[in-house]
Amino acid sequence: MSAPRKAVIPAAGLGTRFLPATKAIPKEMLPIVDVPTIQYVVEEVVQSGLTDVVFVTGRGKSAIIDHFDVSPEIERFLEEKGKPDLLRMVREVSRMAHVVSVRQKRPLGLGHAVLVARRYVGNEPFAVLLGDVVIDAPVPCTRQLLQVYATHGPVIALLAVPPEKTHLYGVIAGKQIAKGLYHVDTLVEKPAPGTAPTNLSVLGRYVLPPEIFDILEHTPPGKGGEIQLTDALQTLAQRTSLYGLETEGRLYDAGDRVGFIEATVAFALKRPELAAELRLVLRRLLDG
Repeated sequence: MSAPRKAVIPAAGLGTRFLPATKAIPKEMLPIVDVPTIQYVVEEVVQSGLTDVVFVTGRGKSAIIDHFDVSPEIERFLEEKGKPDLLRMVREVSRMAHVVSVRQKRPLGLGHAVLVARRYVGNEPFAVLLGDVVIDAPVPCTRQLLQVYATHGPVIALLAVPPEKTHLYGVIAGKQIAKGLYHVDTLVEKPAPGTAPTNLSVLGRYVLPPEIFDILEHTPPGKGGEIQLTDALQTLAQRTSLYGLETEGRLYDAGDRVGFIEATVAFALKRPELAAELRLVLRRLLDG
């Protein structure tokens, strides 16, 4: 079993929850403090030992690719102004990973977005990370999955959610085989309230074999008329073994307005130069 080298990051969504901000700016470029959301995701990729990133984008998303490209004008300006720390930061972003982009021309679902990356992934295993899910963990979430992949095979990240919220997520059922590790039998995309088999949701991180592409090719549209990755994973689970891991770390749904605000506050509080003053501001706001 070869080790994955590449990560696919779907980032083609319109970000309508964040309008009017996303009318001209990709939602993935909205900053959590002063770092674009998508950069946290790419940092996870790199810290997990992967070297190549395939962005699946749509119209109006060129800023994502530009962010990870070199910026001679900014670098020259910072050099002339004698700002070596900022210059080093800018250069580190452009050297972070080998990045390519492919366009999803029609919004046909997450499964279709992954399928669009096939030409660039080739016949090898790969990771999938959703571009608006940020996970803060001592061991990067994707690295946790790669460790399971090396010993067991295809694996998806799981998160226990309140039962009343299971209708918002893809949910699995299966047999627990070790602490936090499950053999997945069934996946259901956004089950109707009260019908979910468990409260274990799929949280937006996957390590998959190349066989998933052939499955996606033959997966009919599901919920919402879209090609659902969850449906393809169900087929994969039937054909071979699929595992689910309750990963360690704090998840922030940066595609949700409250989740985005939570992530911004949480990451700001981790910054020594911001934390003390921000705590005072938060107390003042909460005290009314």
